[in-house]
Amino acid sequence: MEFLVEFDIEVPAGTTEAEVDEREQAEASAAATLVDKGHLLRVWKRPLPNWESRALGLYSAGSESELETVLDALPLHDWMTIKVTPLEPHPNDPLTKQGASRHRDGRKGAPLPHPTLTLVYRLDATLGEPLDLGDTAQGRLRIVPQTGGTFTGSEINGQLVPGASADWQTILPDGTTLADMRYTLRTNEGALLYVQSRGVRHGSKEVLARLGRGEAVDASEYTFRTSTRISTAGPGLDWLNKGVFISVGGRQPAGVIYETYLVG
Repeated sequence: MEFLVEFDIEVPAGTTEAEVDEREQAEASAAATLVDKGHLLRVWKRPLPNWESRALGLYSAGSESELETVLDALPLHDWMTIKVTPLEPHPNDPLTKQGASRHRDGRKGAPLPHPTLTLVYRLDATLGEPLDLGDTAQGRLRIVPQTGGTFTGSEINGQLVPGASADWQTILPDGTTLADMRYTLRTNEGALLYVQSRGVRHGSKEVLARLGRGEAVDASEYTFRTSTRISTAGPGLDWLNKGVFISVGGRQPAGVIYETYLVG
């Protein structure tokens, strides 16, 4: 879902210039993070009389409650008056028309919605000693146990369950890793989530060699992506069973990070 968000900011009387600067810098940093997570799409200034201006933002979120959580976390939130307007697709939207499909016989198809990504959780997992099965016709096989960790999100939080979580890897001759991850999460409310992720990690020969040596390598230097399915019987979590998810991974010297997104 997309939302038009209008912000009026009023600095409380007596606030020092240093505090204003600090808050504005924190707000800029928070905005950059929201861009990375797919929540903040565009932002404008609306000129007003007397040289004043008002901020307008185009936001994306899975629901109004999720957007409220996002906005509540802004560093300037307690100085803001916020007006939120939910938006719906319009048949004459030029961007929608550009994405309209065409039938093979040349007839124009109905416009399809553009997918959006909403962060569901970030998992920081610790890893155990890999079990190396050796080289096979398919590649070198390894099983990497996931020994613990925590996940955090706007709606679900909890811990990784050790002993029920691992990555079955196939490493190709060029260093590319095909991942088959199956791990179990327990929410803070006690619900269990069974997560299956299949994907690939690839990059240049030099970068993959550094990863193989256990060095710290920035995730922007290689590609680590998976398609993900989540199954659960947890109360109120059936939306996870029905969702389509993708994950972005980052290998750390002693662990791995997964950010999992709902495709909307």
